[in-house]
Amino acid sequence: MRFAPKSRSKAPTLAMTSMLDVIFLLLFYFAAMSIQAQWEYDMKVALPEAESAEMPSRLPGELVLNVHKDGKVIVNNMELSPEDLRRRLQRIAEIYPDQTAVIRADKGTEYEKVVAVIDTCRSAGVWNFSLASDKREGDAK
Repeated sequence: MRFAPKSRSKAPTLAMTSMLDVIFLLLFYFAAMSIQAQWEYDMKVALPEAESAEMPSRLPGELVLNVHKDGKVIVNNMELSPEDLRRRLQRIAEIYPDQTAVIRADKGTEYEKVVAVIDTCRSAGVWNFSLASDKREGDAK
């Protein structure tokens, strides 16, 4: 009497094609978001124009302070009160004494509000800061 050999069951397999699709989509998403997050620029801030303005090369760890017309200060997409800003800058200055910062004030912001942010930076120990501006276009003299 001949018995038919028992068929061996195959080991379960994963559908790698769909998993690879998901991995590539996640990779693309995080790559795109990391590039966007690098700049931290608030697009609602209209910078004043200057002939000597240049697009600077960003330094790693550079802090960007966006100052709106009404004096709101936005750092990392968070609105900070003057006291919160001072505390945050103090903590950063303690860890990184040579911390750099870019103050991006809207061209409609009152001078007094910009000076208040500069004063907050100085009182917190952040002395290495710059004021951002856009390149003036169309003025060829």
